[in-house]
Amino acid sequence: MTQTLDASTAVRDRVENWLAGFEAALTARDPDAVAALFAATSFWRDLVAFTWNLTTVENRDGVADLVRATAETTGAHGFHLTEEPTEADGVTEAWIAFETAVGRGRGHLRLTDEGAWTLLTTLYELTGHEEPEGTQRPKGVEHGVRRGRLSWTEAREAENAAMGDSAQPYVVVVGGGQGGIALGARLRQLGVPHVVVDRHPRPGDQWRSRYKSLCLHDPVWYDHLPYLPFPANWPVFAPKDKIGDWLEMYTRVMEINYWSSTTCRSATHDADTGGWTVVLDRDGEEVVLHPKQLVLATGMSGKPHVPAFPGQDRFRGEQHHSSQHPGPDAYAGKRVVVIGSNNSAHDICAALWEQGVDVTMVQRSSTHIVRSDSLMDLGMGDLYSERALENGITTQKADLIFASIPYRVMHEFQKPIYDKIRERDAEFYRRLEQAGFWLDFGDDDSGLFMKYLRRGSGYYIDVGAAELVANGDVKLVHGAVRELTEDAVVLEDGTSLPADLVVYATGYGSMNGWAADLISQEVADEVGKVWGLGSDTTKDPGPWEGEQRNMWKPTRQDGLWFHGGNLHQSRHYSLYLALQLKARCEGIPTPVYGPAQTHHTA
Repeated sequence: MTQTLDASTAVRDRVENWLAGFEAALTARDPDAVAALFAATSFWRDLVAFTWNLTTVENRDGVADLVRATAETTGAHGFHLTEEPTEADGVTEAWIAFETAVGRGRGHLRLTDEGAWTLLTTLYELTGHEEPEGTQRPKGVEHGVRRGRLSWTEAREAENAAMGDSAQPYVVVVGGGQGGIALGARLRQLGVPHVVVDRHPRPGDQWRSRYKSLCLHDPVWYDHLPYLPFPANWPVFAPKDKIGDWLEMYTRVMEINYWSSTTCRSATHDADTGGWTVVLDRDGEEVVLHPKQLVLATGMSGKPHVPAFPGQDRFRGEQHHSSQHPGPDAYAGKRVVVIGSNNSAHDICAALWEQGVDVTMVQRSSTHIVRSDSLMDLGMGDLYSERALENGITTQKADLIFASIPYRVMHEFQKPIYDKIRERDAEFYRRLEQAGFWLDFGDDDSGLFMKYLRRGSGYYIDVGAAELVANGDVKLVHGAVRELTEDAVVLEDGTSLPADLVVYATGYGSMNGWAADLISQEVADEVGKVWGLGSDTTKDPGPWEGEQRNMWKPTRQDGLWFHGGNLHQSRHYSLYLALQLKARCEGIPTPVYGPAQTHHTA
């Protein structure tokens, strides 16, 4: 017992000594002294706290450069442990907290014998602008007697009526799916005047309008929204309409200023005033808003990519993108060709097969497939599961653990997981390949998460459809499409696939396509490609970015932001985007370190 206590004390002393040295070097504005506390190969990921950006710097030179640029204004101090550190395999891990000149932060540290290997620093609160929670929660009503008082409902109605008339939002969020809704909730709690606009009649219609078999492939523990987690009896994989209903309820109870049946027609930035003119069609009426900040929360998979093939104009059947697919009911007894072999293609093929449809999948390139059960157990179970909760890993802690792993080395953490998955499901993969399916595990065998982070495509989480492909119930063909005839899809090798319906499960374009549509092509090109890490792998061209391109952080267009991703990212990164917007709203200086560069315009 004494030896265990001595070892724990030594680990704690080591971390506290590092933190003291780190703070002293920051206070002394000594970049070289800070850098000397890091290992030769090391990573410091900062989410807003030091950089007013989402930035990862690498190695001692990168650390020194960050400190040189930010130490004067950040004023970071008060670094301390928030729980006992742990040590395993020569790496000490510690949870920390600190303050800056304008806010409070939390983070994570990994130490080796050489110094800090990874450091995560995040801002979670602005001093003097804390969210009203706990003992500071609002009363909801004003006790006493007063003539002319407004009820809660009347006050909310008055607020909505004034917006765009006698009052202007500081932020307009275009897109009211899970991303826009999560950000709207954050902005409401921070007291930032905002409007979230969406073309659908009701919140959640983005989900309700998709094909009827759609459900979340990510588990419930991964998918909570800010402030209001799903109840304990919520299904592990929620159907789309249940998610739609939750989003609608959430929008109301979180008091988000949400304008449904509203389409953004255009947005123009005035460099002189630093504001926007946003023209909306609100249920048939033109409304013009003048926010300072514009957020495109149209989803990282929001702009459908529909390929152009000769003969599409003469095809006599029906054709549509997977995002417009209504479901299988109308196609019983028909012949359907689905072009694509990723998530949507598999889901749509399975639902069509269940309705007795003659369905063919056209695979144009290899796809990574991982069985849902294996992914939940080996890929996510340590962070997002009942098992994780029993081990004290809350959603917030899981998010920070995941965020603490630098993107540069994340594939090294992922590869052993997918090696185990490949071993566990060897027979499953053998049968798929025997059926002719082109299978991959990513360019470097790192699997699903890296494919998602690098390109946002090229995978399927198998919930049953892969079995239909493996046993031939869903026909599988390979190759590029040459043309469409009046009643068939013809491949480059001359194969003719008779069709009554063609579904283009061909993915989505970069989010800056929305900037081109709403603002201008010039602005879209100036901002550049959205999403990807610059890993120089398939569909993620270099140079290395270190973070997701243009997501949740300042872009090269003043006042323009992008927000999106899956439910996990919408929850986690909405905090950092909301804090950046709140700081600007309050006039807090926000000097940005490492501003975005434009390397790719499409």
